[in-house]
Parts: sequence; structure tokens; C-alpha cells
Amino acid sequence: MSLEDKIIKEIQNLPESKKAEVLDFVGYLKARAEDKDWSVFSLSSAMRDMEDENSPYSLGHLQESF
Repeated sequence: MSLEDKIIKEIQNLPESKKAEVLDFVGYLKARAEDKDWSVFSLSSAMRDMEDENSPYSLGHLQESF
């Protein structure tokens, strides 16, 4: 039995109000996946071609001092 079949079987046993909650949760998961795709795209676009730039910082700048 596939995962989808198992999910469908479990959902069929729920009351209608709980089925509506499952549907809302599926929408939430889809929206979260779309947001993640957008943020990865956005970051990659912002960082594009930066690897070719000279950095004004050295490794010494990365060390913490107390």
C-alpha cells in the first residue's frame, strides 16, 4: 500500500470537521513549500556573481575577540 493510499484510508475514517482541518493543513504545507522555493530563489539571485568579487575582509576579521 502506498503512502497516498494510507493517508486516504486514514482520512476516510475522520469526521467532516477533521477532514476540513486536514485540507487546511495541506494548504499550509503547500504554501510553506512555495515560500521556501521563493526564498532560495531570492537568495541565489541576490548572491549571483558575488564569488568573483574581491572581499574587503580577511580571515582575521572573522575571528572573535574577547
